[in-house]
Amino acid sequence: MPSQPPLTGIKVLELAGLAPGPFAGLMLADAGATVLRIDRPPSPSTPTPPTTDLLTRHKTSLPINLSHPRGRALLLALARDADVLIDPFRPGVLERLGLGPETLCGVNPRLVYARLTGFRRDGRFGSMAGHDINYLAVSGVLGMLGRRGGAPTAPGNLLGDFAGGGGGLVLGVVMALLARERGGGNGRGQVVEVNMVDGVAYLGSFARFAMRTPVWDRPRGENLLDSGCPWYECYETADGRWMAVGALEPRFFGELVKGLGLEGQGWERRRYDRAEWPALWRVLEGVFKTKTRAEWEGVFEGTDACCTPVYEYGEMEKDRVGKEGDQRPAVTLRETPWLAVRKDAEDASHGQGPGVEGEGYVGQILEPGQGGEETLEKWLGWSRGNQYEVEEGGMVLKDKARL
Repeated sequence: MPSQPPLTGIKVLELAGLAPGPFAGLMLADAGATVLRIDRPPSPSTPTPPTTDLLTRHKTSLPINLSHPRGRALLLALARDADVLIDPFRPGVLERLGLGPETLCGVNPRLVYARLTGFRRDGRFGSMAGHDINYLAVSGVLGMLGRRGGAPTAPGNLLGDFAGGGGGLVLGVVMALLARERGGGNGRGQVVEVNMVDGVAYLGSFARFAMRTPVWDRPRGENLLDSGCPWYECYETADGRWMAVGALEPRFFGELVKGLGLEGQGWERRRYDRAEWPALWRVLEGVFKTKTRAEWEGVFEGTDACCTPVYEYGEMEKDRVGKEGDQRPAVTLRETPWLAVRKDAEDASHGQGPGVEGEGYVGQILEPGQGGEETLEKWLGWSRGNQYEVEEGGMVLKDKARL
């Protein structure tokens, strides 16, 4: 039997936000932390939940009106016993409410106060609103993405919100917890600062370095790895689906040529001549359209041609075994696995526990207040009417509460 997940016993206050903050909370919750999302209270003018967040797995919610003095007092009281607080707001928001790091870390020196912004807090864009595409733009990474002669192309909001933002925040939180447990700073917590501009720029380290080498020294869309090379590209098949080719090394390219039936035409040698690339593109486009994707899967599966099908989530959900679509934890810890996503998980690679509804394909709305009071009971032994009460739809600290 595996031991408990690695972050079991860690208490996290996640102030409700969009995308990167909830994703960080999701990763911590999947790793066993107890994550309590602090929501804005519902009101008659907002009959639907204040957030459309679907990254809610294993979390509970407590609505607190932080504009109310006793609402702020309640958050302050919760912070005294928490391990981590996730602040997803623009610079200065919590400070103006009297809930900045000096205050909260003052009442709980062991608290890891994790702050996440889009732009650098101290940079020229720090006071401005932005979204993923803006953070990629000023990081230098967006200018590298896209096809030749076209506009820069943002890859959804995957790089900024989730990789550079939420993923970076989790790394910072775990390092701060590790430092705390090892006695760093006399066992105190610390402020963790993450912004998506720096996070994305860090992700771009290899590409930035490669710009001084032949790998990436040409304009956007003309390089080895950015759609500029015919053997690192996606090709349409006879049934309108796609195959991905990444045959960079000579041996792998040789396997690709063999599978495509192009042996004896000299492409193994001619591919290094950029003047031949347009002709090779036309050849590859034509050959791939002679078979369906399933047929090409049969040709290349088990080979080193670096040629694989491009799957879509809809088909992976329907064929979770054949297309390896069973969703798993991000990492496998053999002795202390994360919580399972798939129901009836049986081994560490799939996690532990009963799994969740939807098995990683269906997100669930977490209603404000859902499960939060139960979490306070487990954390602190608190109950409504004793330590806290409801006022204007949100929880507030009760006057003369015995904490």
